[in-house]
Amino acid sequence: MLRYFLAVAREENMTRASQYLHVSQPTLSKQIQALEEELGKKLFVRHSFGIQLTEEGTLLRKRAEDLVSMADRITGEFAKMDDVTGGDVYLGLAESYQIRCLASQIKRFKQSYPGLRYHITSGDTEQVTEKLDKGLLDFVALAEEPDRERYDCLCFPEKDVWGVVAPRDCPLGAKERVTVDDLAGLPLFCSEQGWKKDIPLWCGERMGQLRLEGSFRLSYNASLFVREGLGYLLTFDRLIDTSPASGLVFRPLWPRAEAKIYLVWRRGQVFSPIAERLLERIRKAFEE
Repeated sequence: MLRYFLAVAREENMTRASQYLHVSQPTLSKQIQALEEELGKKLFVRHSFGIQLTEEGTLLRKRAEDLVSMADRITGEFAKMDDVTGGDVYLGLAESYQIRCLASQIKRFKQSYPGLRYHITSGDTEQVTEKLDKGLLDFVALAEEPDRERYDCLCFPEKDVWGVVAPRDCPLGAKERVTVDDLAGLPLFCSEQGWKKDIPLWCGERMGQLRLEGSFRLSYNASLFVREGLGYLLTFDRLIDTSPASGLVFRPLWPRAEAKIYLVWRRGQVFSPIAERLLERIRKAFEE
């Protein structure tokens, strides 16, 4: 029934939804009506041009998407229980150059387990840990210390370096490294997570001298604003193209500011066979 609901919510048209689901329109209408009666709430508002979600329908859509995803995961895992050569692994990843270490291990792992299928979600700590806690992800990569009471983790081999991405021909671009004095009063872009946690650790009591122009979840998008001269981006090294042709440069913060990256999973989590084998491979590689 939830799949029917999601199809209608996506298509915003009962006829198109019934065609997508390969069911008759009366059958679909009865299923939606039964769901509304069961919940005691109207989920859609009908118009002459189509249908729209109500406030209750919008809430259900988010919950239904998670539930259907979880159901699909469970079905897939049971289907692959006896297949130790393949299966699905779900990962949520922060932005970091060190993700290359993870990609390298997955590449090598697939040589032994060609049936591995991996699904990647990108996001900050709040986004990916929410999905991890719901059981929608097996592993997440975080750019901050995880809660050791709730999660187990591995630390990536290296550290990420904080710095500023700036136009090559601006005063900051002429410096070898950047201090709080250099940034005071300038329009700055940063992730919300970095601005609230990492940058205050770096500049301490002088945080009030820094001005956040705008926050971005993806550094690439912020770099486009830097190219337009709207501000300067605080981010990790090697996330943004700073080749000569890019017109941008990366300058490290001083004093040096670094961040550890962690591969994290729920404490006591029961993995599928393929996820367990992948974790063991990554654990050995990181220890080496």
